[in-house]
Amino acid sequence: MTAAMRMMEQSLKAVDGVITVLDARAPAASENKKLNKLFENKKVLFALNKCDLVEKKDVTRSLENLRAQNRAAVAVSAADKKSTDKLYAAVFSLLSEKLERNKAKGIFKPLRVMVAGIPNTGKSTIINALAGGKKAATGDKAGVTRGKQWIRIGALELLDTPGTMPPAFENQVMAKHLAYIGSMNDANLDFNDLAFEFIAEIKEKYPELLRERYSLSDVSAEPLDIMNEICLNRGFLLKGGEYDYERCASAVIDDFRKGRTGKIFLE
Repeated sequence: MTAAMRMMEQSLKAVDGVITVLDARAPAASENKKLNKLFENKKVLFALNKCDLVEKKDVTRSLENLRAQNRAAVAVSAADKKSTDKLYAAVFSLLSEKLERNKAKGIFKPLRVMVAGIPNTGKSTIINALAGGKKAATGDKAGVTRGKQWIRIGALELLDTPGTMPPAFENQVMAKHLAYIGSMNDANLDFNDLAFEFIAEIKEKYPELLRERYSLSDVSAEPLDIMNEICLNRGFLLKGGEYDYERCASAVIDDFRKGRTGKIFLE
């Protein structure tokens, strides 16, 4: 992370502005405050990505919160061309003064914009959606982008950068939310504990979604009892009929990440 931040700091001299990508399911948790300090002298556009995974009202509220802080913001879903077109237009609107200055000087060159954010918020996926093809490396886990990549898209040159996490987590609730959405390295997580915590939280916020997804008889039950019932309903059993908590935990977290559980706003 230190090396990535240093590389981004050096690259800032070459860019006109920044797109900071947030996850629409956890926008506050997915904002790295250290990046804000790094970009304080640049025009920044916040892209609220994966907005198709939450309800429209939650997207609207998140955008209003960002704009109330005098931040330019736009909602994006890589699968929706209209939203990526809006993002493209929003970049030019944000940097209109730079464009006018270049035009007055007789300079006609692409705007150069850095795309930044924490891991697995969909930075590379957004770039590919804008480009209309696979230009940047993507994956469904944290840490796919290792170095910087320049991608030319029309009158834009976008710099894809590695995901950067804050050095510490003072808010443990936000830390859990980042683990749910896949921004942390799964290899460093205990998925049994993670699924337990997720069920405990979601059964209070979205009980009906949990009930419908896993055909639960009593969604008010304790998280462990819910996991036991999911194991029975899904056939996650070991020899001797013992519950296979590892398969259950992986399925629960994967269902959430892929949007199969339903539209869930964590904050």
